[in-house]
Amino acid sequence: MHVSRLPRWAAERGAAVNSFPTLAPGRTALVNIDMQSVFLAEDQIYGNAHARDIVGAVNALSAAMRSVGAPVIWTRNTYTSEGPCAPPPWQYDPEQPGVAEGMAALRAGSPSHGLYAGMQVAESDIVLDKYRYGALSCPAGNLRRTLEALGTEMVVITGTLTNCCCESTAREANMAGYKVIAVPNAMASVTDAEHNAALLNLRLNFADVRRVKHILSVIETARSPA
Repeated sequence: MHVSRLPRWAAERGAAVNSFPTLAPGRTALVNIDMQSVFLAEDQIYGNAHARDIVGAVNALSAAMRSVGAPVIWTRNTYTSEGPCAPPPWQYDPEQPGVAEGMAALRAGSPSHGLYAGMQVAESDIVLDKYRYGALSCPAGNLRRTLEALGTEMVVITGTLTNCCCESTAREANMAGYKVIAVPNAMASVTDAEHNAALLNLRLNFADVRRVKHILSVIETARSPA
């Protein structure tokens, strides 16, 4: 499990632009980024123990969000060599070590591409493929259209990697006008250093950072009768 460290000065400075102690009722969506076998399973090329550590937290948040009618969205990082969703040809060089294996693992339909077996995905949840690190810059537009159709104002972000797809999506969501909450103990990177560097950047300019316990408490309060 990561040791998440966010300096007090960063939290205080960031609060001036992004402070969201409560959720937007009826307007909040949980976006679980890339909790796929390829990034979690021990036998996979990008399998990461830190990502396995957050399975319980992501599942708990997902269940709590469903209990108050908030949509739960799962993204799957996806590689294709065809059409407008293909990355630029210079971006992935299959001649480099491990790159071809990674490209194959991230193709839709590959067992590695699917959500990790430990994720508790409900029938009501929304599962979207994305073809870029940032889900809102994905040329397929799946997350953008979904959030618009749901009337979303706030997104709560969990998943992996903190400093890649999670951070990219959080930055894009902020710039698109969404309130963003990043959940540090439901996000994972490869090292503590990378994880905490991303949290610092997010808190300063792009998102509030709230732990699982806080989010669950807010949901429980919303669920309790007045």
